[in-house]
Amino acid sequence: MSNSIEKLILKEYPGARTGEEVTATYLSYLEDKYAADLNKMLFATSICSDDINVSTDFRRVLNRPFTMGGLGGLPYTGFTGMVAYGHHIPDGGDAFIFYGPHIGVTDDGELGKMLRPGQKNFSNSCGALVLALERIKREDDVYIPINDEFDYQQVLLERTVMPFKQRILESSNPIKEITEVTYENIHRRIHFLVEKAKDEFHCDRVFLLGGVILNTSPGMKDYVEIRNFEMLDVKNITPYSTESILEHDAFVNM
Repeated sequence: MSNSIEKLILKEYPGARTGEEVTATYLSYLEDKYAADLNKMLFATSICSDDINVSTDFRRVLNRPFTMGGLGGLPYTGFTGMVAYGHHIPDGGDAFIFYGPHIGVTDDGELGKMLRPGQKNFSNSCGALVLALERIKREDDVYIPINDEFDYQQVLLERTVMPFKQRILESSNPIKEITEVTYENIHRRIHFLVEKAKDEFHCDRVFLLGGVILNTSPGMKDYVEIRNFEMLDVKNITPYSTESILEHDAFVNM
């Protein structure tokens, strides 16, 4: 069964590898190529808060994971969270952030659903992205995510995918496409926050590892398709700066 699910996964995500392989590969890479001391590395995640997301073993090897992500995997802790993370890095250590969305895969290869441990019926994965997709599909009315302090993560997630509505709905597989859009959004936000908080990092290097987590049925291995791995030299990160509206001719000639 594991071979058949792997074939189905590789059809949609040709670069996917098991979570175990991804963990072993990149931890060895950090030690061998970059001479990183894993005991002095502070691990952080920006992945969905869904309980199913344990597909990598990074947190079993690296101490005290710092959690940035919430529904869909966006880094909801924001600038304050990134600053706190930067302050908590051990002396002489490194930062390592693993980020990305997740998507379920059934035994028949259907994306967006999965069989969870202890359940006999399929459920959505990522549930928050499936809900967002259902809402932007509405034809009876134009859906506009409105701020709600009791559901702010879902609202923010939906607001980040709304600019890509046509791209998502016109794709051959909307649930896969909204997952791709969300990966891109997480990727951009992580970089933005690192740039904005660069002066607060108590280390010289920030390692970033981004990808899409693929959830499978109980008893099978989950997979991850890595999309990005990079090492940022904190001293050479271009600091984030805002551009004043006063500098635009359109404002001057308004």
